[in-house]
Amino acid sequence: MERGHQIEKWFIQFEKDVTNYLVYYTGNADVEDLVQETFLRAFRAFERFKNESSPKTWLISIARNTAIDFYRKKSVWQRVKERLDRESPNLHEPQTEEKLIRKMEYAQLYEAINELKPNYRDVILLRGIAELSSQEAGQVLGWTENKVNVTFFRAVKKLNERLKEGEHFESFIG
Repeated sequence: MERGHQIEKWFIQFEKDVTNYLVYYTGNADVEDLVQETFLRAFRAFERFKNESSPKTWLISIARNTAIDFYRKKSVWQRVKERLDRESPNLHEPQTEEKLIRKMEYAQLYEAINELKPNYRDVILLRGIAELSSQEAGQVLGWTENKVNVTFFRAVKKLNERLKEGEHFESFIG
């Protein structure tokens, strides 16, 4: 039961990283099913893990592919409905001004990230949100470390421009 024991250890160690990555990648806080599917796929593919990358990098690669597969399967109408549900305010929950401001800032960040072209979005999520190294992000994306660094620099610049356009926020990243 080596495989099960190892996946369980990785779940304890990396579940938060995978969850955070998926929250930012999907723009949805309800990613529990995707996290479970990620670790189930890791369990099934355990023999293919060659220790050429860190377990965290491997798991985030699986999480990314899981999310992509999940959204390919969903209908356009379901995605529109979910987005509208997320964006409509919850009138029953009392909110402090600070919580509302933070929620608006996060919503603006999610929106700005999702407006980026796919390779910029991917590198922002991997480097900035999942906090993978350039080498690890390169392994996930199949890029060289240099391409990751250059793309990340350009993506951060574009993200900051988008955020400044929205509300004239100070620079969010670096």
